[in-house]
Amino acid sequence: MNVAVMPCPSSSFYSFSSAYSRCQLSRRNPNRLLRRSLTLRSNEGESASDESASKSRTRHLILLRHAESSWDDRSLRDHDRPLSKAGQADAISVARELQKLGWVPELILSSDAVRTRQTLLIMQEQVKCFLDAEVHFISSFYSVAAMDGQTAEHLQQIICKFSRDETLMVMCMGHNRGWEEAASMFTGTSIELKTCNAALLEATGKSWEEAFSFAGFGGWKLQGIVKPI
Repeated sequence: MNVAVMPCPSSSFYSFSSAYSRCQLSRRNPNRLLRRSLTLRSNEGESASDESASKSRTRHLILLRHAESSWDDRSLRDHDRPLSKAGQADAISVARELQKLGWVPELILSSDAVRTRQTLLIMQEQVKCFLDAEVHFISSFYSVAAMDGQTAEHLQQIICKFSRDETLMVMCMGHNRGWEEAASMFTGTSIELKTCNAALLEATGKSWEEAFSFAGFGGWKLQGIVKPI
């Protein structure tokens, strides 16, 4: 990025007279300059804050299906199945790839199933910046994924509930068939998500509510699908 540096006034009289005036003013009323400086800084801060709040900003959404799970112990409930060794390796691979692409979430919303929790844990162990994200485990992510056509709307509601306007990147971790359906509905294109695949979606808005409203179903841009290497 090129930074433009504004030149200082060339006149030595200007510099001297300005400094002299400030010196005399501070002697007569030493608090006046301080109050004026604080007021200017406060107004500048408010102006920048208002301008930032009024801008439509790019929102990034990662829809990640959990890594491959193990079926070795048939006595376990589906909710309690852990990752397989291949699934553990895939979680490491995808975490590193997301970091390389710069898609590191600030907010992570995850199913509370064991295989999804383990996928996230491995990703956090491999890419430490994932630990900086705010994390919420959403029990309904496990059940809604099995319900035809309901996942996209449910994800929208949960994201809007837990996100803030300044949150620009959210990752939702869950299951098929719901995650494939949601990615396809958001983008308007057929998307296949195998285990530990992540769909990278993008939309714009002043808030997540506005991004979902403006993009609707079919208006999110698919930036790519990350797969284990």
